[in-house]
Amino acid sequence: MNTTTQMSDSALVSLYIAGNESAFEPLVNRHKNKVYTTILLIVKDSYKAEDLMQDAFIKAIHTMKSGRYNEEGKFSSWICRIAHNLAIDHFRKEKRSPMITLDDSSSVFNTISFSEDSVEQQQIKEDTHTRLRELIQTLPQTQREVLMMRHYAEMSFQEIADATGVSINTALGRMRYALINLRKKMLNQNIAYDKNLYSE
Repeated sequence: MNTTTQMSDSALVSLYIAGNESAFEPLVNRHKNKVYTTILLIVKDSYKAEDLMQDAFIKAIHTMKSGRYNEEGKFSSWICRIAHNLAIDHFRKEKRSPMITLDDSSSVFNTISFSEDSVEQQQIKEDTHTRLRELIQTLPQTQREVLMMRHYAEMSFQEIADATGVSINTALGRMRYALINLRKKMLNQNIAYDKNLYSE
């Protein structure tokens, strides 16, 4: 049996940085499921999650080989944070509307409301979502991330805490401030919003 499979993460990382290429495989096998789940919860697309999982490990390799790996944190938290950031970046580029990318590809906005709305009303709602996305982008990064993960990806606060490497209390606090800030911005710009969706 390969002895590397019995080693701790930090020992494997040290070996890999020292030039032992085979030390990276046990790290991948040990953490790929968690990394994949972290990404899938955000992007809701298994094929894209597979791609981003590979990207996360490739980024980890580049970081370690360039001597920029920080030994302070645990490898599992570090690789999940890389995965989380890649997934959020992908999500931001896609510019999706809130509640549109549920597993069954349906949502309150595009099935119940739109079916009874006029074209004008539908356009107003779409414009509101666009402005809402723009306002979310103006929030501080930590608040923006927790809001996107909670409302766009429907992650639990435990999942958010795990993915961002903070305590549940910190995740809850960030969410609270994100909502307070977002509501202020929406009131300032006269944007109507679903009070059930953006409630604490």
